[in-house]
Amino acid sequence: MTTTTGPRLQRAVILLFGATLATLLTVSTSGAAMGGAVGTGSDTAAAVSARTDVYMKDTASDVGYEPHGAIYSSFFNSPDVKICPTATECAASTNPVVGSTSYIFAKLRNPGPYGQGTSTGTLRAYYTTSGGGANWPAHWTPIGTKTLPVAAGETVTSIEWPNVPSIGHFCLLLRWDSDTDPMNFEGTSTSINTQYNNNLVWKNANTVPATPGGPPVVRPYALANALPVPANFDLVFRPADQVVPGVKVVVDLGPELFERWVKAGRGGEGVRVVGRNQLEVDPSRAQIKDLLINPDERPVLQLSFAAGDAKQKPYVLQVLQVGPARELGEKFVVGGVDYTIVPGRG
Repeated sequence: MTTTTGPRLQRAVILLFGATLATLLTVSTSGAAMGGAVGTGSDTAAAVSARTDVYMKDTASDVGYEPHGAIYSSFFNSPDVKICPTATECAASTNPVVGSTSYIFAKLRNPGPYGQGTSTGTLRAYYTTSGGGANWPAHWTPIGTKTLPVAAGETVTSIEWPNVPSIGHFCLLLRWDSDTDPMNFEGTSTSINTQYNNNLVWKNANTVPATPGGPPVVRPYALANALPVPANFDLVFRPADQVVPGVKVVVDLGPELFERWVKAGRGGEGVRVVGRNQLEVDPSRAQIKDLLINPDERPVLQLSFAAGDAKQKPYVLQVLQVGPARELGEKFVVGGVDYTIVPGRG
């Protein structure tokens, strides 16, 4: 939910947050990035007056204030990003086809609450395996860039994605880089970076076409830990709007992560063991608790979806990774995927 406080208070919160995380985050301003000296007097005044603010939405209600994102908001599913199969913008984002050329469309909005005027910069697109947490920059692979001016209003542009790689299911990261519109800071946690920079958005959504009576549809789900020490995370399952009966969801943790879960006490709710490394979860509300993730590793789970009645409407199941983003003991959403399950489609 977008905060209703004003820009000055928002900036104060950001400064406090940045000071607290001084050992974790690298402050990123245009002067620091270029190795230049900090200006004084008229130089400083000129820099302030030249500040622009292009932003993209984290959620539908986002108007550009930083930080943005409530603890359980879908800040990882930006409405301003689409994947389309052609160079013509599509009505809704689609799953990219392996080996094909897809096009990533982004809507750039100007002005945001912290500047004004035409901004010239570079839009950069990255991908990683679909899942919960992702660390910056280690887990992100560049796709392409587009340099352009963004005048007042809404500018829609696209970046070509040739030869989509074979992992098949992705999350995307879009960054607007501009000398007059710098990032507040960038640290290891993609979730923190996304919520505290309005020129940075995350798109992690997937359509699951499941045929009733047919084989389960499998999707990868990667986990990550942005801390420098091992940490426990929960995997939370919840419908975005309504509970739809008849859908079966099974999580294959793999032998290593399943063993860690057993050693941690088999914590969870709405789950039951159905195979050697597999847990069936209640899609109306479930948690798999205390999955130990080490720094610099990225285990990939397998989620399988089986549809119920073909007459059911599509619905969205959120699968969230919850745990520490800055220090042990925290419980934040550090990432997730919105799965739109479409019964009756093969």
